[in-house]
Amino acid sequence: MYKIGVLAGTAEGRELVEFLTLQRQAAVTALVATEYGELLLPQAKNLRILRGRLNREQMDKLLSAEKFDLVIDSTHPYADEVTENIAGACAAAGTEYLRILREVDAIPENAVLVPDADAAAAYLAKTEGNILLTVGSKELSRFAQITGFQERVYARVLPAEESLRLCKQAGLPASHIFAMQGPFSAEMNAVLLRAVSARYLITKEGGSSGGFSEKMIAARETGAVPVVIGRPPEREGMSFAETVGLLCRRYPFSRRPQVSVAGIGPGGAAMMTREAEEAIRRADCLIGAGRMLKSAVRPGQAAFEAISPEKICEIITGHPEYGRFTILLSGDTGFFSGAKKLLPLLSSCEVKTLPGISALSCLCARLGCSYEDIVSVSLHGRERNIVSDVRRHPRVFVLVGGEDGISSLCRTLTEAGLGDVRLYVGERLSYPDERITEGTAAGLMQERFRPLSSVLIENDVARIPEVSFGLPDTAFLRGSQKNPVPMTKSEVRAVCLSKLRLTMDAVCWDIGAGTGSVSIEMALQTQGGKVYAVEEKEDAFSLLTENGRRFGTDNLTAILGPAPEALKELPAPTHAFIGGGSGKLREIIALLLEKNPQVRIVATAISLETIGELTVCLSAFPFSETEAVSLSAARSRKAGSHRLMMGQNPVYIFTMQGGMGG
Repeated sequence: MYKIGVLAGTAEGRELVEFLTLQRQAAVTALVATEYGELLLPQAKNLRILRGRLNREQMDKLLSAEKFDLVIDSTHPYADEVTENIAGACAAAGTEYLRILREVDAIPENAVLVPDADAAAAYLAKTEGNILLTVGSKELSRFAQITGFQERVYARVLPAEESLRLCKQAGLPASHIFAMQGPFSAEMNAVLLRAVSARYLITKEGGSSGGFSEKMIAARETGAVPVVIGRPPEREGMSFAETVGLLCRRYPFSRRPQVSVAGIGPGGAAMMTREAEEAIRRADCLIGAGRMLKSAVRPGQAAFEAISPEKICEIITGHPEYGRFTILLSGDTGFFSGAKKLLPLLSSCEVKTLPGISALSCLCARLGCSYEDIVSVSLHGRERNIVSDVRRHPRVFVLVGGEDGISSLCRTLTEAGLGDVRLYVGERLSYPDERITEGTAAGLMQERFRPLSSVLIENDVARIPEVSFGLPDTAFLRGSQKNPVPMTKSEVRAVCLSKLRLTMDAVCWDIGAGTGSVSIEMALQTQGGKVYAVEEKEDAFSLLTENGRRFGTDNLTAILGPAPEALKELPAPTHAFIGGGSGKLREIIALLLEKNPQVRIVATAISLETIGELTVCLSAFPFSETEAVSLSAARSRKAGSHRLMMGQNPVYIFTMQGGMGG
């Protein structure tokens, strides 16, 4: 066991004791001056608490008896006498001594800086107006000389008997005493200042741990003049975080970090929530993009620039000296945010997720419109069939990234026949130089916009298409009437698509795509997926490309080349349709299973040779499910005053499911 003594009468001292009591190898002795200080400490088997103020002789005796491995002094920066006594006692006993230093906060220009309480009292004696003292009860008697002390002075002290006794001893009326335990927010400080109509706020420069910045904010908001008692000269030491880091390196200690994943809104400080502001203020360490850190980090606060979830986790793991991390994410943590990938990696931390104002909410507020009926998508580092989204929905919100992101979006829409849709482009939302530009897709195609923008697209003629298999054959271009490009007919196509069991995010291959009738229906059914249509004949490839353009299927990629050679570099498919490839079917199916052993395959055959090839493949490969269906269809044709049923070629449809489950 490592014996460690802690002078623990401050917020840092309490936090240090809490950290040490979680370490099995630590035997902790905490020294506090008052009963109230004792009550604030945790209860633990490896913690002993010694209460009472010790002089130098008593400290010498204690260190001689205990033989601590290390004594950590976390007393208040103004407790200089205690610090000198314990440092001297450690030197005499040969015990290692470590002093925790509080960070220094900036003192406002309008503040009155004085060296000590007597100087503060002398300054206030020459003023008029009410005074709020936040320097503790021990200093109270020094202000009793102020004219009108009992009427002018109000004191906020700890809720302890000793504090109340000293207030009474100084002659302060009970109605002028606020016995309260911090920490206090800026709002709470402001409420108190207003409640007593304080013209002056008396405080010590106690750093962030002592709530100094919150007091200064409250003074600025209420118009109270801060009178700041400067710090006495301090010994050398290290910050709280550096102290914990040293302990973790020297001893087998560790800590479970507290992590706040905070959405900070579009970026401007005015749109950051109070909850996020508080998480930033309390953090030992901030992590985020450089532009976010620049506006958020406080003097002396640790900060690391990182965006990727893996890098963020690496920083947290590599810095055990920091107990409270705040990760800054733009916008809202639940709206196209990095939080989605980050949160699963933080299982070893205590995590709190803080929502923010999204770019969608901000843009719609600027435009004065609601957003409950808007479809939201992202093109920032993602692929998406945006043409289909705009065709289907009257209002679409898009996050757009890249130097030419907006131009590319406008070009895609215009080429798909949607050049007249209206766009509202928001740049630098919430910043002083924010800009919102309105125009049509065709009209904004040549405009320049910032790399990361928000767009609201309105399409007055949007319509949701029918969800069905088997579009009419007449919907597709087939080339000349004399030599039309082969096409899977509507009835057969409907059955094949049904057998494929497509999902919204499917990755599909159409091998021997012909006119692209199957490819296009695949693309329409899998809005969040991708379709790769492979065709080796140039005339068919041209029709395939044109049909894809007419249907606006920008999640369809046409590839000119023979199978299986043209397939080898494609992403692994989840589904595949084989409408051609006779003579190489075995090689094609082998490649499909190599790419994805779980792939689902549907193939058609009309010739006996192709039927034979596919029949052999049913047993040649380790499919978990196979099926062969013979489909015969007939269509009516008008003959004079009658209608005759004209039979089509019978088609054999083979279904093959890879792996051990469908």
